[in-house]
Amino acid sequence: MAAKRKILIIDDEEYFGKLAKKNLELLGNLEVDTTTDGIEGINLAKEKKPDLILLDIMMPGIDGFEVLKRLKADSETVKIPVIMLSAKEDEESKIKAAQLYDELYLTKPIESEKLKAKIESVFEIRGIK
Repeated sequence: MAAKRKILIIDDEEYFGKLAKKNLELLGNLEVDTTTDGIEGINLAKEKKPDLILLDIMMPGIDGFEVLKRLKADSETVKIPVIMLSAKEDEESKIKAAQLYDELYLTKPIESEKLKAKIESVFEIRGIK
């Protein structure tokens, strides 16, 4: 059996993080960690080296854009693909995320199967086994 791929969810909505973790782990060969804090998320990314990060934009303290900027500026985390997952649907947010090198931009709410499919497509594009 293949090793589980690791995902880190950084989202200030604790319920969303726990629900997404449960659903993703049920759907596939994934190990999911969650945090509700951007700084802790950056530290977890360095420590756990996830294969992919799901990142919310609207968070207290530092927002998802700042988290993404710091992840992409750090040699330890620069190559980890990041999917922005936010309730914000405006083009400005999508463009800003793209300029900071997000992999995909998805809007909430999203069905677990669709999220899993998007994650799998990023793994495939990036060659993550």
